[in-house]
Amino acid sequence: MDKVYLRYFNVSLGIIGLILLVTGCAVNPVTGKSDFVMMSEDQEIKLGHDSHPDILKQYGLYDDPALQSYVQSIGQSLAAVSHRTNLAYHFTVLDSPMVNAFALPGGYVYITRGLMAYLNSDAELAAVLGHEIGHVTARHSVRQISAARATQIGYSIGSILVPELQNQAAESIFNTLGSAILSGYGREDELEADHLGSEYLARDGYDPKAMIRVLEILKSQENFEKQLAAEEGREPHIYHGVFASHPDNDTRLQQVVGSADQFKRNTPIHEDRQGYLDHIDGLVFGNSEREGIVHDNVFYHGALGIAFEFPSDWKINNLPDHLIAQPPANDGVVEVTVDDLSRPYTPREFMTIQLKLSNLREEEEIKPSGLEGYTALVPVKTSFGRRDARISVIHFNEHAFVFVGVAKDEKNQQQYDKDFLAMAKSFHPLAAQEESLAKPLTIHLYRVQQGDNVEKIATRSSLSKHVTDQLRLLNGIYPQGEPVAGQEFKVVQ
Repeated sequence: MDKVYLRYFNVSLGIIGLILLVTGCAVNPVTGKSDFVMMSEDQEIKLGHDSHPDILKQYGLYDDPALQSYVQSIGQSLAAVSHRTNLAYHFTVLDSPMVNAFALPGGYVYITRGLMAYLNSDAELAAVLGHEIGHVTARHSVRQISAARATQIGYSIGSILVPELQNQAAESIFNTLGSAILSGYGREDELEADHLGSEYLARDGYDPKAMIRVLEILKSQENFEKQLAAEEGREPHIYHGVFASHPDNDTRLQQVVGSADQFKRNTPIHEDRQGYLDHIDGLVFGNSEREGIVHDNVFYHGALGIAFEFPSDWKINNLPDHLIAQPPANDGVVEVTVDDLSRPYTPREFMTIQLKLSNLREEEEIKPSGLEGYTALVPVKTSFGRRDARISVIHFNEHAFVFVGVAKDEKNQQQYDKDFLAMAKSFHPLAAQEESLAKPLTIHLYRVQQGDNVEKIATRSSLSKHVTDQLRLLNGIYPQGEPVAGQEFKVVQ
């Protein structure tokens, strides 16, 4: 090991001791043992409170007061039997199709409507919320933040005491080590959250094994998502944390869930499948009206009142603040964004003044559906390197819609340029007959009849791809299960 780094690690021991003397240790509310933290409980609560608006801005609040109240009531009941009943907990359903749940410090817990679509009872919902409450009560995020701050302080002080550490190589090594240690919750933290969540389930009258059922749902959804991602040539969107990566026969997981039986009440186990399904009847599935809807090869946005087409075999990633379209080979990309027209710029002026673009070539005025527009090839810096991008700006209803198309290999720019330009030229105000297509898909309940199977029920669904797989996932019978006559079955229409 280089002498510089030996000196650094020796200095680090002194720094860590200094930090411990300055900050002290706090008692972990779960274990009763000392934790190294650099944040008081008041600071923890403030961090969650201050971050909450940013979460809502990024994901959006799901507009269903009854559902929000339902999730809040289940979460509060679990929080009341947790190790930190002194916190004011907040439980929020986010308007996101992603399958996810997470918690901020101080008692802010979130679950997406995308995850709620795949759950089938209040006990399963309680298992997800209980797991996230476990992260809060054990102060997992606070411990991570404290470790990160100690790392930062250690590096800053170390750079002063050991000047050689100021060089770029040393900083790179240090950052790499810090990232390896601090990236996400580790397996032990996730198991602890499973353990605590299971305990809270038992104390609140639920079967702790609901935690295992949620795991099975998430594993099935993860397997399907990986299949879709492979077909579409993209990274899979997977539920956070090691919680989803446990094998369902994981011995330690079975043990931590099983150990919660000691906290069970001497009352019948509570589980309400029908009540949960009634609450998610009408739940938005997939993209919301706020984000815009993709049908076949057309994007519709009701609130903005617009629509445009893209090549039929291209993949679409519809994000809250922009849309990305890619060809099957992933060797090109179009990004579509919208901006307010704060000044009376022409589309060309918007490109040169607002976007600060220069060296426009092959310029052309375009008028899709009679609207004002402008397009040009512009040299820009991209993740592929410096490229000529096809940039088109279209004005509609005091908004500027910006289409930016780039080929990964500059040799293919001309090949894709006609597609980039065709997307912009297809832009048009939403027609009356298209308004229904701008509405989101929603979950509805269907009572299974004698002789029904998934294939038959699938004819009732408005899903366009992998319909039977998706219905099985939604109803907890993936990959080969069949419904039972008389049961309420989720369909998407």
